[in-house]
Amino acid sequence: MFGIKKIDWYISKKFLLTFFFAMLLIMVIVIIFDLSEKIDDFVKNEAPLKEILFDYYLNYIPYFINMFSSLFVFITVIFFTSRLAANSEIIAILSCGVSFHRMMVPYIVTAVLIALLSIGLNLFVIPNSNATRIDFEAKYVKRHNNYNLRDIHYQISPGQFVYIESFSRWNNTAYKFTIEDMEGHRLVRKVSAETAVWDTVMDGWHLRKVFTRDYTAGLSDRVVYKENVDTVIALKIKDLFNNEKTVETLPARALAELVATQRLRGDENVMYAQIEQQRRLAIPFSAIILTIIGVSLSARKRRGGIGWNIGLGIALAFSYILFLRLSEMFVYTDTLPPVIALWLPNLLYIGIAAFLYRKACQ
Repeated sequence: MFGIKKIDWYISKKFLLTFFFAMLLIMVIVIIFDLSEKIDDFVKNEAPLKEILFDYYLNYIPYFINMFSSLFVFITVIFFTSRLAANSEIIAILSCGVSFHRMMVPYIVTAVLIALLSIGLNLFVIPNSNATRIDFEAKYVKRHNNYNLRDIHYQISPGQFVYIESFSRWNNTAYKFTIEDMEGHRLVRKVSAETAVWDTVMDGWHLRKVFTRDYTAGLSDRVVYKENVDTVIALKIKDLFNNEKTVETLPARALAELVATQRLRGDENVMYAQIEQQRRLAIPFSAIILTIIGVSLSARKRRGGIGWNIGLGIALAFSYILFLRLSEMFVYTDTLPPVIALWLPNLLYIGIAAFLYRKACQ
């Protein structure tokens, strides 16, 4: 019953050709607008043409396509299915005894293949290209190397905490640097330094003007002062700058390790890693849901013609983007955990897809 038929090849071919043509057309438009927006930065910061083409745009294109692949799928399905309906091809398919459920098979299979490709790119390919693209942007577009951090609290390992009053990236120096060792709820040791300078050779910190206080069970404490102390702890300089851009450059395993480390440390930036982790799976999965919605909306002839279907499809597509962005706000405000917030749009649109599909089958 579900053997591969000519109609399967026909629909899948239409699907893929329209999908790649739509991506190519949209990417040309996006690159033109992006270039017009950033050309002043390129000229001002003297970005070489070779780096613009190969370091930035060669890596920007797959990033953008993969980020919005499910929406490209949706618009593609709306467009070419409306054309099939307008040419009475769907009526002919159904008149030959092919059920609407059976006609959906090549749509779903193609959408699943695109979703799997997108997940593979998200987990293993795009992070590496993002690293090159983000380095280019930091160098020639968004210069964000001259900022300081303040009031940093980390648990770097079980029972060991670090506090930094401020950190200057100009000289890689932490001010008012404190390490506290806890046993249960009792403070047993505290190291306080006026400054801590990161040493890339040692892969550790040079502490200056250091007070080490050991707390005993009794009333007497032991205090030792040293002018300089070198220490290696589970806190690297890169840990201070993990943010929403950093997580885009990490492969799946490294991203999972970052989430675990930041959870242990109580790092508030963990939300960026958790959002990125869920987004890499949720957005590709939405391609399947949006395909069902697209076919259900456009498989019947309408008086408004193709324009009505495309307009309705674009409205739904942008409503999905809007809802996805709003769902991220639930994570930022600590209203919902990331796994629920990022999958909430898909759960809502599964309900919409089920309703529209049932109507289309009638």
